[in-house]
Amino acid sequence: MTVHMQSEADQVRSALAAATSRHFHGAAEVEALVRQSGGASRQTWSFDARVGGQWHALILRRDPPAKGKSDREQSVSIDRATEFRVLQAAHRAGVRAPEPLFELVPEDGLGEAYVMRRVGGTAIARKLLRDPPYAAARGRIARQLGEIAAAIHATDPKTLPFLKRREAADHIAGLRRSLDLLGSPQPVFELALTWLDRRKPVPLDWPLLVHGDYRTGNYLADESGVTAILDWELAHLGDPLEDLGWLCVKSWRFGAIDKPAAGFGSREELWDAYERTSGRRVDRTRAHWWEVFGTVHWGVICLNQAWKHLSGAIKSMEHAAIGRRAVETEVDLLQLLKAEP
Repeated sequence: MTVHMQSEADQVRSALAAATSRHFHGAAEVEALVRQSGGASRQTWSFDARVGGQWHALILRRDPPAKGKSDREQSVSIDRATEFRVLQAAHRAGVRAPEPLFELVPEDGLGEAYVMRRVGGTAIARKLLRDPPYAAARGRIARQLGEIAAAIHATDPKTLPFLKRREAADHIAGLRRSLDLLGSPQPVFELALTWLDRRKPVPLDWPLLVHGDYRTGNYLADESGVTAILDWELAHLGDPLEDLGWLCVKSWRFGAIDKPAAGFGSREELWDAYERTSGRRVDRTRAHWWEVFGTVHWGVICLNQAWKHLSGAIKSMEHAAIGRRAVETEVDLLQLLKAEP
């Protein structure tokens, strides 16, 4: 470990010991502190805390130190304090999500951050889709994701007055701005955005809680199936079918392209589970619209990642590799537009 990382770990350990002691009303010892891989925009640290002879398995969620936000993050991503309150509301509503415990204070020196209980499972798609221990779970996950999405959308919006409402038109306008900033023609994406604009669904009278990034990679699962939904930083109020459409984007199937529901099942299996749990029918045309939107959205993200690398703003092989996937989404879009219901 580098000197910088060691000093950061020491700072995090000290802050967590103080914050955990306040919350549990006793001197806390912090052990097994590990920064989890992934999470370029947010940091996740796993740790165990012993208070009064009792061990607690916990997770710290924080913003990286001294990191500016992109234009997209500034406009759509919520801060950690708001994320904590969203997670509180969802957990209280019975959503399968980690239990949020407490927020850190400015004196802890870690910026906006909070602690939640650690939940077992893995978020690694390759393991879930291919490894033998998860064979039984693979037959359950599509249905479970439909049921959990229904629970998310059943969270009372009155408990979330601080969340912004984002409609289809807002999403389209945001993607157009992102394309314009690239300064180069993108005919397939422009075609898809025009298609979306002409067919955009009528806004709901009562927008619901939308997770905003509901896909494989943002939930944990074990041998029994999904254990918790993670990464609520893009939560907002809007059309619940946004989550179902995003989940079905081909890129989140990780090679299992014949199973549109996150690589684990059919759209119909996902929708049926959602309908049984929510009591609301899934409008197939509206769901298709959101799947097209999600594919455009991911394609534009890929283009932006490529631009960051090629422009020299961020020299990153990861950004470059993701950027190459933009052409995949162009093919996906042409197929989706042809398959319009």
